[in-house]
Amino acid sequence: MSDPYASRTAVHEQTVDGFGAVRVLPLDPAADAPLLHRWVSEERAVFWGMNGLTAQQVAEVYAHMDTLDTHHAYLVLKDGEPAALLQTYEPEADRVGDCYPVEPGDIGVHLLLAPADAGRPRPGWTSALVSAVAAYVLLGLDRKRVVVDPDVANEKAVARFLRQGFTAGPEVVLPEIDLPDVHLPEKKAQLAFLTREVAFGG
Repeated sequence: MSDPYASRTAVHEQTVDGFGAVRVLPLDPAADAPLLHRWVSEERAVFWGMNGLTAQQVAEVYAHMDTLDTHHAYLVLKDGEPAALLQTYEPEADRVGDCYPVEPGDIGVHLLLAPADAGRPRPGWTSALVSAVAAYVLLGLDRKRVVVDPDVANEKAVARFLRQGFTAGPEVVLPEIDLPDVHLPEKKAQLAFLTREVAFGG
């Protein structure tokens, strides 16, 4: 079976010891929408905010994001298989920038992991994947600090980031955004930060 992603140019490639080969590809809104629609429609992805959207609507959301200079979406592969949806953004161009003092070198990240196969535990899987994503955004993009803003009710995500070395920031209320191309309801979020020094030293 041919690799449907082989012809796409990665922005980051890394082999993680004991985990596998990680590639970060710019998202193709049309081609990737059916896969992403399956992911975001699951109950576990309710905090992603796309439950109830059609595959076409998911494609439209990411096609709109593709027109922005401040927000970017990527498909993360592990050994050629889709493993996560990654979004990066400039905090000062996002609603989170209203909620904390943005520093030069900050970059915002949203990460949606692919569903695990039923009955197949994957210890260390998330940690290894997050480490590769951190390498891309902090080293590859030469940033100083990652900010994440999981919903306070998403205790799994909050705990995952703290285990990964993130430092908890304040709980904040992200304001509602109601624009022609994007609607985001108000969200109570737990901010957390990871600096390049903590993640990689030096």
